Amino acid sequence: MTAILAIDLRALRENWRKLAGMIAPAECAAVVKANAYGCGIEPVVRALLAEGCRTFFVARLAEGLRARSVARDATIYVLDGLTPGAAPGLREAALRPTLGSMAEVGEWAVAGGGPAALHFDTGMNRLGLAEGEAAAALTTLGGAPALVMSHFASSEETSSPDNVRQIAAFDRVRKSIQNTPASICNSSAIFLPSKPWLQVARPGYALYGGNPTPGATNPMRHVVTLHAPVLQTRIVEPGDRVGYNGQWTAKRRSRLAIIPVGYADGIPRNAMGTGEKVGAEVAIDGKRCPIVGRVSMDLIAIDATDAPDVAVQRGAPVEVLGATIGVDEFGARAGTIGYEILTGLGARYERAYRE
Repeated sequence: MTAILAIDLRALRENWRKLAGMIAPAECAAVVKANAYGCGIEPVVRALLAEGCRTFFVARLAEGLRARSVARDATIYVLDGLTPGAAPGLREAALRPTLGSMAEVGEWAVAGGGPAALHFDTGMNRLGLAEGEAAAALTTLGGAPALVMSHFASSEETSSPDNVRQIAAFDRVRKSIQNTPASICNSSAIFLPSKPWLQVARPGYALYGGNPTPGATNPMRHVVTLHAPVLQTRIVEPGDRVGYNGQWTAKRRSRLAIIPVGYADGIPRNAMGTGEKVGAEVAIDGKRCPIVGRVSMDLIAIDATDAPDVAVQRGAPVEVLGATIGVDEFGARAGTIGYEILTGLGARYERAYRE
């Protein structure tokens, strides 16, 4: 028995259509880095191509090659920029680097150049050219890039002054690089009141069902459902301790259900429930049940005392992620974010794609 990770490609496509309709006539691209947020680059790219998506963003060359294998004519940008020596591989696969330093700009030009993005840092202080380097970058490239881009630091906070400052800084960059498509929007930025959609938006998390509007109702359909079978049930008495180092102690006679997922499968150890901390929950026949004791490498214990007897049998499905427990909630209860839950989904799951 193994856990089954179901990817609803129809919901994925509907999420892309929703965002594309919101920002039209701007182009809606798709970020498919980190194995398409754990959902699988190849099937996700195929589904979005069929829906009309023509521009994709990955993080690294290897991801770009996977996307190119199923999207021969699409535009594919590599967000991590031009790592030393990567130019030949990028050019051979017709992948476009997002150049974020003068060293990268120079190496790309020496290698023969080609379509690329110029990435400007407007406040993230991570990757990106400085605003004052625009003229030098254009001179080195010998012309305008295919795209000029930046990245929000706080777009999920609609009232953050960071957003206003970054939009202003990026406007200055855009004025210095005329007649070039521009992109700054990630998933959450699409929902900012100022609508800084420009020519290209690049949603990622929202496509896969994550909530781009924290604190408000999720406008996206959930895409990922994870079910794990019950391996075994057991009864523990009041005072019995559960799991490594006995971090959870039963306060009543309890029925435990053991399921075959753990931190090797991307379930954070901090999802555990202890005597001092309530951990994440799963659902059994729609009934929420807490994780108890430490999350181990391959197994989790669930307090299934309040679940229906018929639903807690060997082989019965336990919903770890899905309509009852979304990725954002599970992430928050595990002390992390939904992004980490999605991108950490392990290779041991049996993946099932549904249209």
